[in-house]
Amino acid sequence: MGRRSDHSRKELEALILVEGHRHMAEVGFARFSAREVAKRVGYVVGTLYNVFGSYDRLIAAINTQTFDLWTEWLEERLASDPPDRIAALVAGYFSFAQAHANLWMAIYDHRMVEDMPIPDEMAERRGMLTEVVVREVAAVLPQEAQPLAPRLARSLVATVHGHCTFALNGSFALLGETDPLAMATARVKESLAAAGARF
Repeated sequence: MGRRSDHSRKELEALILVEGHRHMAEVGFARFSAREVAKRVGYVVGTLYNVFGSYDRLIAAINTQTFDLWTEWLEERLASDPPDRIAALVAGYFSFAQAHANLWMAIYDHRMVEDMPIPDEMAERRGMLTEVVVREVAAVLPQEAQPLAPRLARSLVATVHGHCTFALNGSFALLGETDPLAMATARVKESLAAAGARF
């Protein structure tokens, strides 16, 4: 019998997120089991759905934790004020994906159903990652190009994501590409230079 009154709802939510995030890191999205998370926290699986509302909301909450971790990862790499912050940003994207492959892929493997949008609080936390990129892009653009920063940042994230995915799944190796990080960094800098960026 699962524990039913050992924790407040807030404590239980935090406990489930810790174990859910750990389980996702271990097995990835395809093998993720809410039942296993429930077992780890000592409650029945229905408790997880009572706390989060649904399986999809549970996964969304776990993935939002990953966004928090990813944002911290990038900020830590930029905190030392590297001489080439754009290169450091791209390298940080790659290194996070490599170090946390299951968590990183789970963000893209999970799809919320159309009538169940991401809650505002989660969307705001997820958006912090993009804000880091927008900030760094804006810093290298001339004043007249500043309004382009948000849109350009989103496009550059997509570019880096594609290169990173090909690197992790072995596609670049099959194509004979030996330095996908350098390739991604070059594409990003070319796009920024076209917008007038100075490095």
